[in-house]
Amino acid sequence: MTNNIAVAVRDLAHSYGDRKALAGVSFEVKRGEIFGLLGPNGGGKTTLFRILSTSFPSTSGQATIFGSDVRTQAEAVRRRIGVVFQNPSLDKKLTVAENLRHRGHLYGLRGAPLDDRMKEMMERLAVADRAGDIVEKLSGGLQRRVELAGGLLHRPELLILDEPSVGLDPGARRDLWLYLQRLREREGVTILLTTHLIDEADRCDHVLILNQGAVVALDTPDTLKEQIGGDVIVITSRTPDELRDALKERFAVEATIFNGKVRVERESGHAFVSQLVEAFSSMIDSVTLAKPTLEDVFIARTGHRFWEDGQ
Repeated sequence: MTNNIAVAVRDLAHSYGDRKALAGVSFEVKRGEIFGLLGPNGGGKTTLFRILSTSFPSTSGQATIFGSDVRTQAEAVRRRIGVVFQNPSLDKKLTVAENLRHRGHLYGLRGAPLDDRMKEMMERLAVADRAGDIVEKLSGGLQRRVELAGGLLHRPELLILDEPSVGLDPGARRDLWLYLQRLREREGVTILLTTHLIDEADRCDHVLILNQGAVVALDTPDTLKEQIGGDVIVITSRTPDELRDALKERFAVEATIFNGKVRVERESGHAFVSQLVEAFSSMIDSVTLAKPTLEDVFIARTGHRFWEDGQ
């Protein structure tokens, strides 16, 4: 492992009784990048999050953070990471400042250093004017900012977040990502997050796609999407099986059927759509054409739709 690696995971596995939640997962996260763990509910993301945040040990395999083993050197790991859980950890009956002060005490911060750091983080996350407000009166977006401020009090080198956008409206989600990008750019904080949102994973530098505890794909979002064979065409038809067979016979196209619709990957999809409609107008109800997404990567690697797994 080099000094450029923040997180190194090797053959990590974990089981809950007979159910295997992780099956030999391996990956690396470089310092200063935003790394996403993408997968459907039940895919293994939260289990991996809990292991990396030292909440519990893995069944087998190894994970290190800045060279320290998360199982045998948990205290050393905790000093260098900040954790923001999916479910709010704030005491909603306390004020913003009171929550941050108690969080600081957990990190061993006291007195003037804690006061200075609280002020700095509240200003940076734009909640300084809410310091005296009771948390339960804040919007979901503001509460998420307070969570982030608490996770950053001790100047962690790695910030780990579990589904950070859950419960946020589109505006609050946009603001959250602005804060994360600033953290990375201005302070060099490495960010690792779990998400089931395709558009959120698209914002990451690298993304690891998990399904049923196994690695489906790992690369930059653009590289993964480039591996799809062209544009994605989805056709609604009353006779999808017949249309699929006709496409193969007429155009030598290997189409698949998902959720009752015919799906085709094709270079220069816009040109192919006109040929398609001309040849099979009586069999087609509607056609959509789109550039590949990370969900298309998931479909190509697993044979089923993203939302059909673990829902």
